[in-house]
Amino acid sequence: MTLINITLNGELRQVPADSSLAEALAGSGQPAQSFASAINGEFVARDARAQTVLADGDAIFTFQAITGG
Repeated sequence: MTLINITLNGELRQVPADSSLAEALAGSGQPAQSFASAINGEFVARDARAQTVLADGDAIFTFQAITGG
């Protein structure tokens, strides 16, 4: 199995080369609906995570949506 290097919230990780964003985030321990996500600074919608395949060197960030008025 070929592994690629990614960072998830600044932490280096190795995942299988054909991993999706949804798969990489599954181990975060947080419900998928509780945070937003971005790869290399580009927002990725929740419903697009399963179809978004990761590449070597991708930087993934998760964040809480900020609401208010």
